[in-house]
Amino acid sequence: MRIAVVDYGMGNLRSVARALNRVAPEVEVEVTDCPERLRAAHRIVFPGQGALPDCMRRLRERHLLEVVRELMQIRPFLGICLGLQVLFDHSEEGDVAGLGLLAGKVRRFPEDRFGPQGERLKVPHMGWNEVHATREHPLWRGLAPDSRFYFVHSYYVQEFDEAECAATTTYGFPFTSAVIRDNLCAVQFHPEKSAAAGLTLLSNFIHWTP
Repeated sequence: MRIAVVDYGMGNLRSVARALNRVAPEVEVEVTDCPERLRAAHRIVFPGQGALPDCMRRLRERHLLEVVRELMQIRPFLGICLGLQVLFDHSEEGDVAGLGLLAGKVRRFPEDRFGPQGERLKVPHMGWNEVHATREHPLWRGLAPDSRFYFVHSYYVQEFDEAECAATTTYGFPFTSAVIRDNLCAVQFHPEKSAAAGLTLLSNFIHWTP
């Protein structure tokens, strides 16, 4: 099996590749921006850090928009952090269109949110938080209910098909922290930075048969 990590010049690509190698040393993991190499892979991982306008610009510059759209529909696909937000129609961040694989909007967290003790919650949402699976799926196999994962983000998904929601997290209010549809799954958190729980999730993705 070969897993391709999409290299569009953003994101912690090497950390993701190392985490995949750690949970499945028998699997070939390649970081690449070559369309032919991406199409030849059995699974695709799309990691991301930074701003969505930069992400879309770099995908266009590397001629990756169409190949990524194509592979999102035919290969087991995992989006990480920005790799979740890019799936949707539109983002408030830079007022830009995403890839449009999923209908929905990406909104910025409001500044006037408060935690359970009345404390003002900062933007970005940064640190460990619980992820509550909303339906059974092989991605969650072996994970304790409400396992904690590491987040770094200022935007969240809103106004989309709730049937595609696979997990929620609370930061002032519940927001969607994972989506799954057919062969495509994406998470708002960083499994490669989430210790044992993150490695379990990555292993589950590698062995998942959509």
